[in-house]
Amino acid sequence: MSISPFQALACPLDGETLELAGNVWRCVAGHSFDIAKQGYVNLLPVQQKRSQDPGDSKTMVAARQRFLDAGHYQPIALAVSNAILSHAGSKTANKELFSCLDAGCGEGYYLRQLAYAGQLANASTNSSSLALMGVDISKWAVLAAAKQDDKQAPLSSWVVGSNAHLPVQAGTVDSVLCMFGFPVYSEFSRVLKAGGVLLQVEAGPDHLRELREIIYPTLKPERSNEAGVPEGFAYQSSENVRYTLALKGAEEVADLLAMTPHLYRASAEGRARAAALEELVTTVDVRVVQWLRV
Repeated sequence: MSISPFQALACPLDGETLELAGNVWRCVAGHSFDIAKQGYVNLLPVQQKRSQDPGDSKTMVAARQRFLDAGHYQPIALAVSNAILSHAGSKTANKELFSCLDAGCGEGYYLRQLAYAGQLANASTNSSSLALMGVDISKWAVLAAAKQDDKQAPLSSWVVGSNAHLPVQAGTVDSVLCMFGFPVYSEFSRVLKAGGVLLQVEAGPDHLRELREIIYPTLKPERSNEAGVPEGFAYQSSENVRYTLALKGAEEVADLLAMTPHLYRASAEGRARAAALEELVTTVDVRVVQWLRV
């Protein structure tokens, strides 16, 4: 299976199709967006920003990259890759292009793992090419993702953009990933083809429980994940990924905390208790849900 960047981009200002000419994406109205030397394009206009530098900071991105590259969430990546490639194999019997968008891609770990799995896929996967795109509102995350690509043969299109206004043409995507992110179901429904799949990964009730017990005085009752079926979708399947994670050294514990919302939710005292840890054994508990675009 060959891997290629996703090309069906849309102008964030007027929604028109973007065409690539050299190192510039341009729409018919004349709006143009340069590809940065690192290999990404910024399609987040100022009117779609809620702050000057939205999304994860450079420090948070670096912590996530170290943590994920160490393989701590490899079982999650494997479950996601298997689900996407299974869908690709069932939908592309005629060896069509199969596209996947990671909405909230961070530094690109899960798309890279998907690309590697696709390259290793056996003949049972019938698609001839997997087209990948990662979008994130954090320019630091997208920059980190693009830097890890081979500029001569990039695996993905990397885009600074917002899930609330995805710079993607309607009905052009076969699968959308939303990894611990902020789902905007109306936008996911818009960009997905009929029969496409939204793969949503969300924290289970015991996810990082041992860490949370250290940084919070008490744990709040878990909110139910039964929020109902998103409009435009039908429930397809779900899978639980659960295992024990052992972290060695204060740096690994600090990286885990830095890549989660708990970094800001915890008090100074809670963060100090986490910083004092030299090791941590905690539970990984996530749910991988597949929603079918109807």
